Amino acid sequence: MIRYLKAAPTTWVMQFKGSALKREGAGLSFFYWEPTTTIVQVPLASVDVPFAFTEVTQDFQQVTVQGQLTFRVAEPKKLASLMDYSVAANGAYRSDDPQKLTERLVYAAQILTRTSLQQWALREGLTRAEVLEQAVLKGLRAAEAVQLLGVEVLQVAVLSLRPTPEMARALEAEAREALQRQSDEAIYERRTAAVEQERRVKQSELETEVMVEQKRRHIRETKMAADIAMEKEREKLLEQKAANERTLADAQAYTLDKTLGPIRELDWKTLQALSQTRMDPASLIALAFRELAENAQKIGELNMSPDLLKSLLQPALPNGK
Repeated sequence: MIRYLKAAPTTWVMQFKGSALKREGAGLSFFYWEPTTTIVQVPLASVDVPFAFTEVTQDFQQVTVQGQLTFRVAEPKKLASLMDYSVAANGAYRSDDPQKLTERLVYAAQILTRTSLQQWALREGLTRAEVLEQAVLKGLRAAEAVQLLGVEVLQVAVLSLRPTPEMARALEAEAREALQRQSDEAIYERRTAAVEQERRVKQSELETEVMVEQKRRHIRETKMAADIAMEKEREKLLEQKAANERTLADAQAYTLDKTLGPIRELDWKTLQALSQTRMDPASLIALAFRELAENAQKIGELNMSPDLLKSLLQPALPNGK
């Protein structure tokens, strides 16, 4: 029976007649004789394979790993030589090898994941999804089994790493307590900082008061020193003034002494007469006669000429008569 085949551009087609390869390529279309022809179709498009499995960490805790594996067939002839990709007349694969390819890749990824998780504790492993992705991708690309199949692994994505529900609750409680402790520590640090700031403010106020008091004391001391200096200057001035007054008094005393020296020997009566009369000859003669009268008992005889009396009385007479 003659049949017609038209493949998609993303499908590698190989036509065998008996055991001989007649033609191969991507997206071929041709007529063939079905009883003697074998058609092999290998998809070249990238394939996304989800996976989920449970592994154990270093501290014997179970972790469920979920992710996705992306690959494509880079060497279809190599893959077709190891696995059966032949199709029937209706286009269905004759065997389940195409499904086994994805299973082999998932198994290889699981082995690499187990190797990585067994090196980490649970808490550490749950936070290393990106590191796990890189380790599995690098391991798959270097795996000999994958290279023999002619498959190229494009990407490995770890979507989730979950512990068991009991352990998840325990970790949540521990994390919650840690966050609460951090909150309490933050509150304590904030209060401590507030107390420290208040202490600094108080200390600054006290230092300011001390500085102000020292400034006031300095002002008082300066003012006191100025007053003392002024009093000393005033004392010197008073001493100088007293010395000047003593000198002036000495000068005045010396002047009086020299002025009153001639009349120091006179008695009080004479001084009184001098203060009440003018110092003319007649007054002096009158004073002399008065003294004579007071001492008449001591005088035996007194002779007075007419000319003397005349001369004494002459100024007292009107017009000299």
